[in-house]
Amino acid sequence: MIYPKIPLAQSIIQICLVQGVKHIVISPGSRNAPLTIGFANNPSFKCYSIADERCAGFFALGMAQQLKEPVALVCTSGSALLNYYPAVAEAFYSQIPLIVISADRPHDKIDIGDGQTIRQENVYANHILYSANLTEEAGEENDKKINEALIKAITQKGPVHINAPFEEPLYETVEAATVSPVVQEIPVIEDALTADITPFAVKWNAAQKKLVLVGVDDPDTLPASVIEKLAADPSVVVMTETTSNLHHESFIDNIDTIITPFTESDFDELKPEILLTFGGMVVSKRIKAWLRNYAPAEHWHADPLRAYDTYGALTQHIEAEPAVFLSELLQNTHPVQSDYSNTFQQIRALRQKKHDEYLAKIPFSDFKAFQIIIPQLPENSHLQISNSAAIRYAQLFSIKPSVAVFCNRGTSGIDGSTSTAVGAAVASGIPTTLITGDISFFYDSNALWNNYIPKNFRIILINNGGGGIFRILPGHSENAVFNTYFETEHTLTAEHLARMYGFGYASAKGEEELASAMQDFFQESAQPQLLEVFTSTKDNDKILKAYFKELV
Repeated sequence: MIYPKIPLAQSIIQICLVQGVKHIVISPGSRNAPLTIGFANNPSFKCYSIADERCAGFFALGMAQQLKEPVALVCTSGSALLNYYPAVAEAFYSQIPLIVISADRPHDKIDIGDGQTIRQENVYANHILYSANLTEEAGEENDKKINEALIKAITQKGPVHINAPFEEPLYETVEAATVSPVVQEIPVIEDALTADITPFAVKWNAAQKKLVLVGVDDPDTLPASVIEKLAADPSVVVMTETTSNLHHESFIDNIDTIITPFTESDFDELKPEILLTFGGMVVSKRIKAWLRNYAPAEHWHADPLRAYDTYGALTQHIEAEPAVFLSELLQNTHPVQSDYSNTFQQIRALRQKKHDEYLAKIPFSDFKAFQIIIPQLPENSHLQISNSAAIRYAQLFSIKPSVAVFCNRGTSGIDGSTSTAVGAAVASGIPTTLITGDISFFYDSNALWNNYIPKNFRIILINNGGGGIFRILPGHSENAVFNTYFETEHTLTAEHLARMYGFGYASAKGEEELASAMQDFFQESAQPQLLEVFTSTKDNDKILKAYFKELV
């Protein structure tokens, strides 16, 4: 086997191997040659070459999202590691383990005018779990820092940074390892509830209005027994988002449709006494506004690592997995007589009727496109959704329970949605569809510049000629400044881009064309496929705004 001659590089590679890091995403460069040589020549690692570091960061994030284990990024010195920062921030807020390993110039070369040198130490300080600033010589102190970084990424589910200075020559190799680094054991974390359940049970049994709100989460987070107990309690309403991956026929999965028409008295009368939350970020601005303005007496958040006071009412951070806490809680509580759940079910039935009536009469638009697309998603597939308008439209439709849904809601940026989806598809091997807006897609078009995209990967691109989200948000005014600097209007199409990267391409400009295109879109094919759906730039916002007015 070939090893890099530089001992520090050997230490990093060997510790990664022992700690179970198997997937390495490498961006080309010279300063990182010792790492690239070591990882790429070791059959224990699966290596990927992604030239654009920003895309590489999100590609690795998508892999880690699916694998539920750390994925390492390797880059050269200079501006390269700065391009990882958007993915690092997303990983930080989405609790996804990423390991950034950046090659650096020796310390005496920094700030003297050498090329490709920047101050790399602690560069991610605000969005990192641990920064391992190594010295040039291998040894126990460096080994300790490397181990600490990897253990933090694994146990605390987030990004870490290992910065390794290398002196030239960089490409020399040896046939046997010359160092035996110290490896620390990863501590075993007990998945158990440490808090006394009694006070929670007493309050739960006394409350007639309990709202369970679930943000971004993985499929199968809760056991069926817990789901059924929540659904059977008339004092409990469970609201889920598209990204929650939690399903039951009684759970409310279209929050904005339900609560947007509420009057002030509705908000006040239906505010929960207890709000129980788990999962990650919540998309709906409307429910955030409701719970901030009409605060519950109790807000409990269940998560073993962290709790955000999103609604300004957090009273308890339950440091346990939601399934562990709820299983224990529901064993010590009983259904409470209440009309809380029934009231919401009646509202949902009314809203569904209005929803169907409205969609039956609107012209072709973003909204109509989502109505056609969502039911056609294949069973047992994955759906990746870009941010801005795409995820908000998806929130308005029920999605098949067997379709797992993912979106970069940690920072809610549009910058790496396609790269994340590609990385996730590669890691999972499951047929994956990305639904994306045009600005997000073109912004991240280098995501398609790699050799790993599976044949069963699908992109549905909603092209409405600009950033349609800005027409929906307050402040829209039809003028040159808005069109140029907010909406960033354009006349681009993805056809040639798709063909350049080896995608099959189809387009649709109306309801019949889209319905026809969808019939064959998910069939087995020799190459990944892109379907570009063109909608009217200036009608989408009017159609969506009118929808909420007609729900009453």
